[in-house]
Amino acid sequence: MVFLPITAPIKFIQENFKTFFFLAIMFYIFSNSDATNIQKPNLYKIDLVGPIMIADDVLERIEKAKKDKSVKGVLLNVNSPGGAVAPSVEIAYAIKELNKIKPVVVYASGVIASGSYYSAIWANKIIANPGSMVGSIGVIMQGANVSELMKKIGVKTQTVKVGEYKEAGTPTRSWTKSEKAELEKVINDTYDMFITDVSTARGLKKEDHKLYADAHIFTSRQAKEVGLIDEVATISKAKSDLMKLSNVSKPVWNKEDKFDKFMEKLVSQTVSQLSIHFNGLKAY
Repeated sequence: MVFLPITAPIKFIQENFKTFFFLAIMFYIFSNSDATNIQKPNLYKIDLVGPIMIADDVLERIEKAKKDKSVKGVLLNVNSPGGAVAPSVEIAYAIKELNKIKPVVVYASGVIASGSYYSAIWANKIIANPGSMVGSIGVIMQGANVSELMKKIGVKTQTVKVGEYKEAGTPTRSWTKSEKAELEKVINDTYDMFITDVSTARGLKKEDHKLYADAHIFTSRQAKEVGLIDEVATISKAKSDLMKLSNVSKPVWNKEDKFDKFMEKLVSQTVSQLSIHFNGLKAY
């Protein structure tokens, strides 16, 4: 009983350690936050990083920025080699709809090629880092022919099909001329859609597509010369231009989630490593 005044507080602290720890963290966060952290953001940054295979996350952020009345403008930061056709087109048209309501500036922080360039075309401005790679406007469809490997390991395929082109693109044998023609029909029409949208959005002549498209890869300066981007500059210029377009004098940017930032960095590093081992940019 003599030690009760001492042991009682210690016991209380031990039993409620998690609560104290949580409160300490919350106190630290709020005591170290400035006024901008409790203000609603008036400018919104969205990252489009890595291969575009699924657009859900980016589309969700675009929709959030679109509906938030406190957001006056959007910066789309792009560092992507492109990706699948459908999600790239989804992002492009979501940006087009967003741009009807509030200004959008695209900043190419690394690679803005093929599908990722498609995603960016309907912005008010496209600004590229001096070291960025731009373009690769084209469509590709690839498939392996593993028939020799199958022979070596003793594997044969069996097929029942209805429709002459149902096996077009099969990896189990060489493609026939008619199958190749069928696949070319698809990529030619997709390429036509691509250059039609690029020429319309960027004010270029569609008939000149071999100058700015045709899978050419450009430096930032070269891309500006052919009309694919508006300026060669750094991100500070992109932010400054967005502020002017949005009539914002005191910018408050959305706070980036640390976990999302970590994952973005991880994906970016993975893409960089893959591009080293697999030469060239593959659009789709």
